[in-house]
Amino acid sequence: GLLFHFNIMKIPSLIFLSIWFFAYSSQIKKQPIDTQNEREVKSEFQDILDSAGVVGSITILDVKENKYFSNDYERAEKHFIPASTFKIPNTLIALEEGIVENENTLLEWDGEERSIANWNQDLTLKQAFHFSCVPCYQVIAREIGPSRMLDYTKKLGYGNMIFTDDQIDDFWLVGESRINSNEQIEFLKRFHLSQLTISERTEKIAKELMVSEKGADFVLRGKTGWSSSGIWWYVGYIEREDNVYIFATNLDFKDSVNPNVRIEVTKEALSLLI
Repeated sequence: GLLFHFNIMKIPSLIFLSIWFFAYSSQIKKQPIDTQNEREVKSEFQDILDSAGVVGSITILDVKENKYFSNDYERAEKHFIPASTFKIPNTLIALEEGIVENENTLLEWDGEERSIANWNQDLTLKQAFHFSCVPCYQVIAREIGPSRMLDYTKKLGYGNMIFTDDQIDDFWLVGESRINSNEQIEFLKRFHLSQLTISERTEKIAKELMVSEKGADFVLRGKTGWSSSGIWWYVGYIEREDNVYIFATNLDFKDSVNPNVRIEVTKEALSLLI
């Protein structure tokens, strides 16, 4: 497979210093929730969060009914750093540009021991996605480069990603890049409906790669995120035979609570609708 090394050196050069301070900003046309869409405040979602001892919003779009459900629409419109939910567009861009061939592309461990054990090994792209391997995706981001990254984040309509050349491998973790729950849902809706400007091949590989759970009558695709600023994300969608539900859960980090709470509360909320 195509091999990557995580320890690609960034070699500063005076030639590039002048452009390092130029911020790339993908100021895209805002795509708020369609005002024609029906909204329902779900107090049950709030009960789920209260029971779990966490603060945040769970927002779900019923695609067939074109109806939104949330405990907190104000928070759903609040912008946060995307953290590892950015691995979804990052994967799409890498596949489109041929930086990775497919979900089986091998990302070679650089030998540096990191605190997350799953990262200390060679990983396929699919494993890197599900283990949320930051160093793997940092290599991919550097390969994409600032110019292509800017073009694609605009083209894909993914939030508002802002970065300098020197922030190409961490702008989704620290800095000024922002996205809200509504924008996450709109992006995933276009992805699900094949409305993104990506090839059919890229879409097919990415959709398969994103599967986290499969049952006799459902397929769940999703991605978590965890930012150092204290935000937990869980975004994705569940397909049933007759409908699709797209979700974005955004919680305040709480060190006394297991991070899997993001997934648990979302599934509980989905179970009320499905």
